[in-house]
Amino acid sequence: QVQLVESGGGSVQAGGSLRLSCAASGRTFSTYGMGWFRQALGREREFVAAIGASGRLYYVDFVQGRFTISRDNAKNTVYLQMNSLKPEDTAVYYCAARTTSNARPITRTGGYDFWGQGAQVTVSS
Repeated sequence: QVQLVESGGGSVQAGGSLRLSCAASGRTFSTYGMGWFRQALGREREFVAAIGASGRLYYVDFVQGRFTISRDNAKNTVYLQMNSLKPEDTAVYYCAARTTSNARPITRTGGYDFWGQGAQVTVSS
């Protein structure tokens, strides 16, 4: 069982920045693929960014150049730096861990085994 705890959410004006953190339990964090997803009110959960165990990065098009995912294996933590935030980025952001090798895409919710509780991000215009 892996526990994930997000922090760093909040409210910001358009153009501002926030950094989300996700602390994971487990002794083998460095072997996990880690992802960030978001879910706006009334919409389905959608992929934002992911980082593989190898460090390979994945981003959805609409955050390219604005968001950066990174990880610190010594701290069992993955980060999502969000810059140039827009009102449409308002959502609950979820951290997810992919702890087993599988054929499911890292960009899909089904590719993950464990989820955090979510962190609210609100961007006002």
